[in-house]
Amino acid sequence: MQPPAGPVVGVLALQGDVPEHLRALEAAGAQATSVRRPEEFGRLDGLVIPGGESTTLWRLSVAFDVLEPLRKLIASGLPVFGSCAGMIMLADRLTDGVAGQQTYGGIDMTVRRNAFGRQVDSFERDIVLAGLNDNDPLRAVFIRAPWVEQTGPGVSILGTEQGTGRIVAVRQGQLLATAFHPELTPDRRIHQLFVEIVKDNT
Repeated sequence: MQPPAGPVVGVLALQGDVPEHLRALEAAGAQATSVRRPEEFGRLDGLVIPGGESTTLWRLSVAFDVLEPLRKLIASGLPVFGSCAGMIMLADRLTDGVAGQQTYGGIDMTVRRNAFGRQVDSFERDIVLAGLNDNDPLRAVFIRAPWVEQTGPGVSILGTEQGTGRIVAVRQGQLLATAFHPELTPDRRIHQLFVEIVKDNT
């Protein structure tokens, strides 16, 4: 008898580390698939918004007619995980955004774009995250990363960057966001956490 299939989790394939997220989700027990059209969203149990460049992601979302559909799905309770630019896109408010920049929203937080600096300022750091099954540090890769400047009362702070004390991982209900790129390391605990969130929601 075959084990039950995992939840169907899409990776928004407009830009960013799509193959890396697909592999990480499969390793975490999900049925992973890339999506980029509104008609593909209906079969999903969850969605990952990968990193990239947030203004490009916003403009591509408009061009592919997914901005409003994704806003509605997030508001209706679809579990979503955003990494780096994905964190920016899940923020209700932005600091240092470009003129007119829009997000999908969903998490009651204010995020600053490129807060840790430019591409040349990218770095790795061991951080401890709440919500995981153990207290072992997680190696976090920060690339032109944002940080969270303010959170509302319904947002749980899961992790901070030790050098600055800035918030780099949060959760609000079925929404999860990290300023770093967990898909770029072999550690699958973040993706496993998200798959569990998806399972709990189905």
